[in-house]
Amino acid sequence: MALVVQKYGGTSVGSVERIKAVAERIAKTVQQGNSLVVVVSAMGKSTDTLVALAREISSNPCRREMDMLLSTGEQVSIALLSMALQELQQPAISLTGAQVGIVTEAEHTRARILEINTSRLKKHLDEGKVVVVAGFQGISSREHLEITTLGRGGSDTSAVALAACLQADRCEIYTDVPGILTTDPRIVPEAQLMEEITADEMLELASLGASVLHPRAVEIARNFGIPLVVLSSWSDAPGTRVTSPSPKARSLSGLEIAKAVDGVEIDTNQAKVALLRIPDRPGIAASLFGSIASKNVDIDLIIQSVHEFNTNDIAFTVVEEVLKQAEAVAEAIAPALRSQPTATEEAEVMVDRKIAKIAISGAGMIGRPGIAAKMFKTLADAGINIQMISTSEVKVSCVVHQDECDRASLVLCEAFDIETSALISPASIPTQVPPVRGVALDRHQARLAILHVPDRPGMAAQIFGLLATENISVDTIIQSQRCRVINDIPTRDIAFTVAQEDAEIARNALSELAKTINCGEIIVDNAIAKVSIIGAGMIGCPGVAAQFFSALAKENINIQMITTSEIKISCVVAESDGVKALKVVHQAFDLAGKDKIHVPA
Repeated sequence: MALVVQKYGGTSVGSVERIKAVAERIAKTVQQGNSLVVVVSAMGKSTDTLVALAREISSNPCRREMDMLLSTGEQVSIALLSMALQELQQPAISLTGAQVGIVTEAEHTRARILEINTSRLKKHLDEGKVVVVAGFQGISSREHLEITTLGRGGSDTSAVALAACLQADRCEIYTDVPGILTTDPRIVPEAQLMEEITADEMLELASLGASVLHPRAVEIARNFGIPLVVLSSWSDAPGTRVTSPSPKARSLSGLEIAKAVDGVEIDTNQAKVALLRIPDRPGIAASLFGSIASKNVDIDLIIQSVHEFNTNDIAFTVVEEVLKQAEAVAEAIAPALRSQPTATEEAEVMVDRKIAKIAISGAGMIGRPGIAAKMFKTLADAGINIQMISTSEVKVSCVVHQDECDRASLVLCEAFDIETSALISPASIPTQVPPVRGVALDRHQARLAILHVPDRPGMAAQIFGLLATENISVDTIIQSQRCRVINDIPTRDIAFTVAQEDAEIARNALSELAKTINCGEIIVDNAIAKVSIIGAGMIGCPGVAAQFFSALAKENINIQMITTSEIKISCVVAESDGVKALKVVHQAFDLAGKDKIHVPA
């Protein structure tokens, strides 16, 4: 007999008819010899309705009372589903988050799970009952019994956490699409179903598709090695398997507040090539990286900073063995760029052989403000200057001087309680996986650029530390390669993206800091979109970036920023180009299927 945890989203239980259909599916699963825990969300859009009611009462409702209000939505679902199961002669009992023993932080509206006492759950399972659990909620402690909610994606998180604590054989997430798709089917109906995806890829694709799986749930599955399957509640299609590496032994206590960073990686076999003052127009990146790909040269980090006076800087790193080829390509392209009509200054190629890359990684970094800031502060306190910054959902990479690499590794391991750093090795490159799994679009970010930041240790630490104190999560971070001397002080620009609703809060907070550290202007742009490609197979596969940039160039879409990790490349474009960019990139990598995906209303 297998122990299975199933989760059904709001659309899956959005009506009495749908609840009855879900009950039949559950009963069938039990009849196949399985023991079952079922986690459900609130019906349909009922949570939105409750939020709207609260807004009619108060423009700034108390977070405790919001938790009290919103937790009622799931109680309706679990009671009705239990009744439907009982009508099918299937013994069932409904339990709230508190009754099932989900204990969280005392943080209303966005709590993380600390532990789950499964004794009551196991008792009901032993009695042959299906246990129907209210997702999205818990209690802050057994003494105070304060109801808390887990925030967006909370029911996914509840389900996978229960699976981890019960040591379930698998966790099944039922939604309104057939599984994990290559992109959002609401934008590209020909999006294709993936049979399998790694947890690392899924974490990077946090905004993929119809947002069918929350990163917090993937993080728990990855940390505890829970077999995870995403399926449609509308069909019997096999869905998508999310695979995880063999987990390290870890305690279930403090389940969701385990270490955010679980690794420090270093790579001393790196060199940097930067093209400064190149024209800011479509096709430049495509031309550069297309030429590099034609030489079969693999690129590691790529960053493109914010434009200034119709020009941009692009920098990238390669292993030292192929530096000569990469440098030759850059030197060959530079004269053509200097003759461009948009060029106001001469393009310049800059090469640095004395660099090293150091990175922190961890699934727990998602949605936790302050991790990048802690990294930057740790390096600053050690007097180590950061030359390049590149970020993804689960990794922050910095380029430092090669002579400072060992010291950087030592202080970061100490700061994040990591025993030893790991060398980045080609042995970790996966085989027989496609270069690109999927394409994601994020239209909910804003970009802030801080001009003329003094180029000395501690600047990034102060900037991102301040944002962390404001509880603002930062996504893409770019540090320009061009160094401008202002009042005899070398300066660089730093740009980053945040959620649109946090943009003005960030600007106001940074405006005061800018006066203290003598920065220049702070520029906010809400009219942006971020398009990303993700795939573990792009490691060691030259030409993927060039193919991405070329697809955008053919549609005359200008790239405003570029940032990369080993398995993700992201471009910031104008908001008006976002949907078009998603479509052309999806097509460029031949990810479309023959059948159109219909997403139920």
